[in-house]
Amino acid sequence: MSSRARRKQIWCVQPLTPLMEGPDFSMQNQEGSKKESSWEVIREWFRAQKNVPGSNNFSMSVYGNNINLAKRQDFRLLLGVLGCPLAPIPISNNPISHLHIKNIPIETSAANYIIQQYLAATGCSKQHNCAKNMYTSGVVKMICCETEISSGKSVRTLGSRIGENGCFVLWQMSPGMWSLELAVGGNKVLAGSDGKTVWRHTSWLGTHAAKGPQRPLRRIIQGLDPRSTARLFEKAQCLGEKRIGEDDCFVLKVAADRAAVIERNEGPAEVIRHVLYGYFSQKSGLLIYMEDSHLTRVQTPDNGTVYWETTIGSTIGDYVDVDGVLIAHQGRTIATVFRFGETSIEHNRTRMEEEWRIHDVVFNVPGLSMDSFIPPADISDAENANTVSP
Repeated sequence: MSSRARRKQIWCVQPLTPLMEGPDFSMQNQEGSKKESSWEVIREWFRAQKNVPGSNNFSMSVYGNNINLAKRQDFRLLLGVLGCPLAPIPISNNPISHLHIKNIPIETSAANYIIQQYLAATGCSKQHNCAKNMYTSGVVKMICCETEISSGKSVRTLGSRIGENGCFVLWQMSPGMWSLELAVGGNKVLAGSDGKTVWRHTSWLGTHAAKGPQRPLRRIIQGLDPRSTARLFEKAQCLGEKRIGEDDCFVLKVAADRAAVIERNEGPAEVIRHVLYGYFSQKSGLLIYMEDSHLTRVQTPDNGTVYWETTIGSTIGDYVDVDGVLIAHQGRTIATVFRFGETSIEHNRTRMEEEWRIHDVVFNVPGLSMDSFIPPADISDAENANTVSP
């Protein structure tokens, strides 16, 4: 298949650094230039915004008259946040089962009942033979950053809402294997998992491996694979009810435990928490909204402690029957990156958006095998040399 052919391309061997879940503010464009660590680049990116004179066009202020360069950097930031984010916890490979109410907290038993209703609503409870693999293709429209800068006395909004169309192809195979190719605005993100290691490749940052437990791609659980979504929320807590739009919803919560977030620390960056909320319609039983929050604390020598909170909220809808299973075919995601300090009243808030639509979904693709999900050569070489955390 064409996707398999693309997966076998020659990869440039590069030193691996951990995959940073959040914006990649790399300004390095020329080969051979020294790469800064991820968080040093982030600090410089926001310093550039802070020093912009009262201009309403952030991109032109930072990059002069080179609008194309500014646009490219903005979309690299966008793809770093929304391209291939991961869920906070791993997915269990065990079959989903009914919990016995005895000795189970009411919040957990209620969540399990909601998930059973979700499986029934999507048609998965009727499917005795699960699909072995899945192919999905679709289109996206990503809208670039708007940044709000507050000095404590005044607030400035910089940037413009520039949108760019793109497309993506996603392959998935149980257990835990997936491959994503996403192209937007002349930029491409390749990412995948062989069930053990999650990796990402971009032309401007090279290849990165994710630290910590192996976790699923967020795009998969936002309505594309109801069984994976159900497994993710299988041991969730039910927090109660909330109205989303015209729907009354049950709210389920899952969160990474302390040991898992410690594994994801990178240099001066310490992951504090990563939480995901799922909103399931009381009327239809379907997942219609999902929001996760990822908080990181960074120790900097000049500015002390700085916190970065990335919040991603996705509206999910247009469920269509595909071989007896309801698959979400449309959605809209809004992401916010919020930077603040422990004592300073100054803060920066950057907002970006994505609209996505599914064009094609196919189950049980002939010829798709484990070989289709082999990581790039540099990932494999680094693992063999024990230089990448499992």
